[in-house]
Amino acid sequence: MKPIALAQLQQGRVLVVGDVMLDRYWYGSVDRISPEAPVPVVRVTREEERLGGSANVAYNVVSLGAPCTLLSMVGNDEASHTLERLIEQTGITPCLGRDEQLKTTVKLRIIGRQQQLIRADFENAPQRELLATQTHQFNALIDQHQAVLFSDYGKGGLAHVAEMIATARAHHRPVLIDPKGSDYSRYRGATVITPNRAELQDVIGRWSDEDDLHRKAQALRQELELDALLLTRSEEGMTLFDAQGSTHVEAQAREVFDVTGAGDTVIATMAALLAAGMSLREAMPWANRAGGIVVGKFGTATVSYQELFA
Repeated sequence: MKPIALAQLQQGRVLVVGDVMLDRYWYGSVDRISPEAPVPVVRVTREEERLGGSANVAYNVVSLGAPCTLLSMVGNDEASHTLERLIEQTGITPCLGRDEQLKTTVKLRIIGRQQQLIRADFENAPQRELLATQTHQFNALIDQHQAVLFSDYGKGGLAHVAEMIATARAHHRPVLIDPKGSDYSRYRGATVITPNRAELQDVIGRWSDEDDLHRKAQALRQELELDALLLTRSEEGMTLFDAQGSTHVEAQAREVFDVTGAGDTVIATMAALLAAGMSLREAMPWANRAGGIVVGKFGTATVSYQELFA
């Protein structure tokens, strides 16, 4: 594993496209059970707000030192203004469309005694006509970027992903996709998709052993005309399936504290390294290492250049 120079990373600009969210955390103490229902009463003592969804993916890219543009849709509400403020603080270049009817996605997590007690989601779907404007913006941005990352959270923000993949490949840009759902046909022609075990099982079914997994994964890769499929396997590391066969790296986590956002870190690292000129096989061990670092942190977190390449 040969490290890449920071100056080289800074030359590769990544375009992140997908569903942005605001992650809210309310922390408090739990001293009693509610008299109204058998649930704990949390006395909130601290609040925290973080970038979520594709905004967290973009934050992971810039944390490594690579420049990043974020293309997404938000509402015109308090959460959208909070998101914009947080994005401005990171160095991400925002390209956010506004929809008056859209409720910016918020995930509220209530934490007591270092445990997540409940999560409340606030969201609705964007209008398809407004999403079409994203395609025009995407076409205008593509030449300024060396890699494209689609972060699909199934919130409706990637209704035109097939057209954008075709445009990116026509411009000879690597396309990385964090997929969602059981229909991967819309990702046809991408460079690499990065499902986890559960996500891949939803598409190809369970596998009986490694040989069975290899056959099914390669069949899916060829059907979708992908250069590669990167399977993230938690404590089992990750496996890359490509035209040369497959290659595997073991997990590197020393202590798993929180797996939230680990997939974001993995694909963001891959995108930044591909934009800087690395191959998929060269980038995978570094992405695996980044995932191992981030699961040792609480909540959606990022990895710095110094942490990764130290």
